[in-house]
Amino acid sequence: MRIRLRLFASVKDIVGQRELTLDLPEGTTTAELLERIARDHPRLRAMAPTLLLAVNREYAEGSRILADGDEVAFIPPVSGGTDLYQIAEGPVSLDPLVASVARNTSGAVATFLGIVREFARGRQVSHLEYDAYPEMATAKMRQIGEEIRKQWPVDRIAIVHRIGRLAIGEASVAIVISAPHRREALQACAYAIERVKEIVPIWKKEAWTDGAEWIGSTVDDYQKREAPARGVGISPLLGTDRPLTPNP
Repeated sequence: MRIRLRLFASVKDIVGQRELTLDLPEGTTTAELLERIARDHPRLRAMAPTLLLAVNREYAEGSRILADGDEVAFIPPVSGGTDLYQIAEGPVSLDPLVASVARNTSGAVATFLGIVREFARGRQVSHLEYDAYPEMATAKMRQIGEEIRKQWPVDRIAIVHRIGRLAIGEASVAIVISAPHRREALQACAYAIERVKEIVPIWKKEAWTDGAEWIGSTVDDYQKREAPARGVGISPLLGTDRPLTPNP
């Protein structure tokens, strides 16, 4: 089979080309492809733990089996380090995100992975469908990252939410935060998922064995559940943008 490999920034400099067309045996995985290129370019091996892998413009795990015609990209970390906020149409995985946030200064990486459960609201769920306002969603994720950095000394932040149809057991949202110490990493990660549900415009459709219904955004759902406990009224249009108070 034949694949197209795209290389960027420091990876491009190491290999000496922006693109390669390769003939590979059937069943080759992305990790095996990376290993093959690293054998010819040893400097790439040192970068391997920090590289993100993408297949057909979607992040992929090293175990992804490639097919004829696939476009594969090796994506190096951004110079100086940046956080990642993304709405994804393909599978969400923790492994590449953990690799992307870990730094030499990191003593801990805290992760959260939200998955689709079979029962919700007293009914059996066959699958979920998520939709989002991507530009606003990523802007709100970035806001959450800024709030976190004002409260905890973290190294890197990654927040990714998937849209489209998700089966039972598939991941809908991943949050990964690295920090010098575990306490800050864990607190920031817990804060992040609560804020995602508070302010990020993502809509969820539940499909049951006997029908389906859009049940509003994650913001709406969160507010309906949390408002009585807080003892406050919340506008369904305006919502709330009040940061949570971190745990002492």
